[in-house]
Amino acid sequence: MSLLHRASFFISAAKLNQLPIPHAPEVCFVGRSNVGKSSAINVLTNQKRLAFSSKTPGRTRLINMFGIPDPLNPKSPLGFLVDLPGYGFASVAKNTHEEWADVLGSYLKERTSLAGIVLLIDIRRGLTDLDQRLAQWIAPTGKPVLVLLTKADKLPYGQRVRAVAQVNQQLSKLGDLKTIPFSASNRIGIQEANDAILNWISPQVVP
Repeated sequence: MSLLHRASFFISAAKLNQLPIPHAPEVCFVGRSNVGKSSAINVLTNQKRLAFSSKTPGRTRLINMFGIPDPLNPKSPLGFLVDLPGYGFASVAKNTHEEWADVLGSYLKERTSLAGIVLLIDIRRGLTDLDQRLAQWIAPTGKPVLVLLTKADKLPYGQRVRAVAQVNQQLSKLGDLKTIPFSASNRIGIQEANDAILNWISPQVVP
Protein backbone atom coordinates (compact mmCIF):
# COMPACT_ATOMS: atom_id res chain seq x y z
CA MET A 1 0.00 0.00 0.00
CA SER A 2 1.29 3.46 -0.89
CA LEU A 3 1.90 5.90 1.93
CA LEU A 4 -0.35 8.31 0.05
CA HIS A 5 -3.27 5.98 0.82
CA ARG A 6 -2.96 6.98 4.48
CA ALA A 7 -3.58 10.66 3.79
CA SER A 8 -6.28 12.35 5.84
CA PHE A 9 -7.76 15.84 6.06
CA PHE A 10 -5.60 18.21 8.11
CA ILE A 11 -6.78 21.81 7.70
CA SER A 12 -8.52 24.29 5.38
CA ALA A 13 -7.36 27.90 5.14
CA ALA A 14 -8.49 30.96 3.21
CA LYS A 15 -5.18 32.80 3.73
CA LEU A 16 -1.54 31.81 4.05
CA ASN A 17 -1.30 33.05 7.63
CA GLN A 18 -3.94 30.49 8.60
CA LEU A 19 -1.71 27.58 7.55
CA PRO A 20 0.49 25.76 10.07
CA ILE A 21 4.09 26.86 10.47
CA PRO A 22 6.10 25.25 7.62
CA HIS A 23 7.83 22.05 8.73
CA ALA A 24 7.10 18.79 6.86
CA PRO A 25 7.49 18.68 3.05
CA GLU A 26 4.44 19.84 1.08
CA VAL A 27 3.42 18.85 -2.45
CA CYS A 28 0.84 21.19 -3.93
CA PHE A 29 -1.69 20.50 -6.67
CA VAL A 30 -2.60 23.42 -8.91
CA GLY A 31 -4.49 23.84 -12.16
CA ARG A 32 -7.49 25.37 -13.87
CA SER A 33 -10.88 24.98 -12.24
CA ASN A 34 -12.42 21.58 -13.01
CA VAL A 35 -9.23 20.23 -14.60
CA GLY A 36 -9.39 17.20 -12.30
CA LYS A 37 -7.37 18.16 -9.21
CA SER A 38 -9.77 16.56 -6.75
CA SER A 39 -10.07 13.40 -8.85
CA ALA A 40 -6.27 13.13 -9.05
CA ILE A 41 -5.84 13.52 -5.29
CA ASN A 42 -8.59 11.00 -4.60
CA VAL A 43 -7.23 8.34 -6.94
CA LEU A 44 -3.64 8.82 -5.73
CA THR A 45 -4.75 8.45 -2.12
CA ASN A 46 -7.14 5.60 -3.01
CA GLN A 47 -10.03 7.45 -1.41
CA LYS A 48 -13.34 8.50 -2.94
CA ARG A 49 -14.10 11.70 -1.03
CA LEU A 50 -10.87 12.99 0.49
CA ALA A 51 -10.79 15.99 -1.84
CA PHE A 52 -14.04 17.61 -2.91
CA SER A 53 -14.76 19.15 -6.27
CA SER A 54 -17.47 21.60 -7.24
CA LYS A 55 -19.49 21.64 -10.45
CA THR A 56 -19.32 25.44 -10.32
CA PRO A 57 -15.88 26.72 -11.48
CA GLY A 58 -14.19 28.87 -8.86
CA ARG A 59 -16.42 27.65 -6.03
CA THR A 60 -13.56 26.09 -4.06
CA ARG A 61 -11.70 29.02 -2.52
CA LEU A 62 -9.75 27.34 0.25
CA ILE A 63 -6.30 25.85 0.56
CA ASN A 64 -6.91 22.27 1.72
CA MET A 65 -4.09 20.29 3.36
CA PHE A 66 -4.04 16.51 3.73
CA GLY A 67 -1.54 14.97 6.11
CA ILE A 68 0.45 11.81 5.41
CA PRO A 69 1.39 10.12 8.70
CA ASP A 70 4.93 8.99 9.41
CA PRO A 71 4.93 5.15 9.63
CA LEU A 72 7.37 5.37 12.54
CA ASN A 73 5.39 8.08 14.34
CA PRO A 74 1.74 8.17 13.15
CA LYS A 75 0.98 11.27 15.22
CA SER A 76 3.55 13.28 13.28
CA PRO A 77 2.96 14.06 9.57
CA LEU A 78 5.60 12.81 7.17
CA GLY A 79 4.37 15.38 4.67
CA PHE A 80 1.32 17.05 3.16
CA LEU A 81 -0.65 17.10 -0.05
CA VAL A 82 -1.98 20.62 -0.64
CA ASP A 83 -4.97 21.33 -2.87
CA LEU A 84 -4.76 24.95 -4.03
CA PRO A 85 -7.79 26.87 -5.37
CA GLY A 86 -8.39 26.44 -9.08
CA TYR A 87 -7.87 29.34 -11.46
CA GLY A 88 -9.42 30.39 -14.76
CA PHE A 89 -12.99 30.96 -13.62
CA ALA A 90 -14.83 33.53 -15.73
CA SER A 91 -17.95 33.87 -13.61
CA VAL A 92 -16.49 35.61 -10.56
CA ALA A 93 -15.66 39.24 -9.89
CA LYS A 94 -12.31 40.71 -10.93
CA ASN A 95 -11.29 41.55 -7.37
CA THR A 96 -11.93 37.93 -6.38
CA HIS A 97 -9.76 36.75 -9.27
CA GLU A 98 -6.95 38.98 -8.04
CA GLU A 99 -7.33 37.85 -4.44
CA TRP A 100 -7.05 34.18 -5.37
CA ALA A 101 -4.13 34.92 -7.69
CA ASP A 102 -2.36 36.56 -4.75
CA VAL A 103 -2.96 33.46 -2.61
CA LEU A 104 -1.65 31.13 -5.32
CA GLY A 105 1.36 33.28 -6.14
CA SER A 106 2.28 33.90 -2.51
CA TYR A 107 2.06 30.22 -1.60
CA LEU A 108 4.26 29.18 -4.51
CA LYS A 109 6.85 31.89 -3.87
CA GLU A 110 6.93 32.05 -0.07
CA ARG A 111 6.05 28.63 1.36
CA THR A 112 9.42 27.35 2.56
CA SER A 113 8.19 23.77 3.10
CA LEU A 114 7.07 23.40 -0.55
CA ALA A 115 8.91 20.37 -1.93
CA GLY A 116 7.28 19.95 -5.33
CA ILE A 117 4.47 21.20 -7.55
CA VAL A 118 1.91 19.08 -9.39
CA LEU A 119 0.52 21.10 -12.30
CA LEU A 120 -2.59 19.66 -13.91
CA ILE A 121 -3.42 20.47 -17.52
CA ASP A 122 -6.27 19.09 -19.64
CA ILE A 123 -4.49 17.10 -22.35
CA ARG A 124 -7.20 18.05 -24.85
CA ARG A 125 -6.77 21.79 -24.35
CA GLY A 126 -3.02 21.96 -23.89
CA LEU A 127 -1.26 24.86 -22.23
CA THR A 128 -3.48 27.95 -21.83
CA ASP A 129 -2.48 31.56 -21.20
CA LEU A 130 -3.35 31.12 -17.53
CA ASP A 131 -1.14 28.04 -17.32
CA GLN A 132 1.68 30.09 -18.80
CA ARG A 133 1.09 32.78 -16.18
CA LEU A 134 1.29 30.17 -13.47
CA ALA A 135 4.54 28.90 -14.95
CA GLN A 136 5.95 32.41 -14.56
CA TRP A 137 5.20 32.20 -10.82
CA ILE A 138 6.72 28.73 -10.55
CA ALA A 139 9.95 29.29 -12.48
CA PRO A 140 11.69 31.57 -9.92
CA THR A 141 11.04 29.06 -7.11
CA GLY A 142 13.29 26.44 -8.67
CA LYS A 143 10.95 23.75 -7.33
CA PRO A 144 10.54 20.50 -9.29
CA VAL A 145 7.32 20.23 -11.29
CA LEU A 146 5.25 17.18 -12.19
CA VAL A 147 2.79 17.92 -15.00
CA LEU A 148 -0.23 15.63 -15.11
CA LEU A 149 -1.95 15.79 -18.48
CA THR A 150 -5.42 14.86 -17.26
CA LYS A 151 -8.20 13.11 -19.18
CA ALA A 152 -5.53 11.19 -21.12
CA ASP A 153 -8.02 8.40 -21.80
CA LYS A 154 -9.78 10.78 -24.21
CA LEU A 155 -6.84 10.67 -26.67
CA PRO A 156 -5.13 7.76 -28.47
CA TYR A 157 -1.59 6.86 -27.45
CA GLY A 158 0.15 8.68 -30.30
CA GLN A 159 -1.57 11.98 -29.50
CA ARG A 160 -0.65 11.58 -25.82
CA VAL A 161 3.03 11.25 -26.75
CA ARG A 162 2.86 14.38 -28.90
CA ALA A 163 1.06 16.28 -26.13
CA VAL A 164 3.84 15.40 -23.66
CA ALA A 165 6.53 16.61 -26.09
CA GLN A 166 4.69 19.87 -26.75
CA VAL A 167 4.16 20.68 -23.06
CA ASN A 168 7.79 19.85 -22.26
CA GLN A 169 8.88 22.30 -24.94
CA GLN A 170 6.51 25.04 -23.77
CA LEU A 171 7.51 24.68 -20.12
CA SER A 172 11.22 24.03 -20.62
CA LYS A 173 12.07 27.14 -18.59
CA LEU A 174 10.85 25.36 -15.45
CA GLY A 175 13.96 23.20 -15.41
CA ASP A 176 13.26 20.14 -13.25
CA LEU A 177 10.14 19.05 -15.15
CA LYS A 178 8.42 15.70 -15.58
CA THR A 179 5.29 15.34 -17.74
CA ILE A 180 3.02 12.29 -17.86
CA PRO A 181 -0.39 11.49 -19.35
CA PHE A 182 -2.86 10.90 -16.52
CA SER A 183 -6.39 9.61 -16.14
CA ALA A 184 -8.11 9.08 -12.80
CA SER A 185 -10.97 7.11 -14.35
CA ASN A 186 -8.75 4.77 -16.43
CA ARG A 187 -5.89 4.73 -13.92
CA ILE A 188 -3.29 5.96 -16.40
CA GLY A 189 -0.04 7.32 -14.93
CA ILE A 190 -1.00 6.70 -11.31
CA GLN A 191 2.06 4.69 -10.27
CA GLU A 192 4.45 7.11 -11.95
CA ALA A 193 2.80 10.09 -10.27
CA ASN A 194 2.74 8.30 -6.91
CA ASP A 195 6.48 7.59 -7.07
CA ALA A 196 7.37 11.17 -8.06
CA ILE A 197 5.31 12.65 -5.21
CA LEU A 198 6.64 10.25 -2.60
CA ASN A 199 10.18 10.95 -3.74
CA TRP A 200 9.62 14.63 -2.90
CA ILE A 201 8.06 13.88 0.47
CA SER A 202 10.28 11.03 1.61
CA PRO A 203 12.92 9.82 -0.89
CA GLN A 204 13.86 6.78 1.18
CA VAL A 205 10.46 5.11 0.66
CA VAL A 206 10.77 5.01 -3.15
CA PRO A 207 12.94 2.20 -4.57
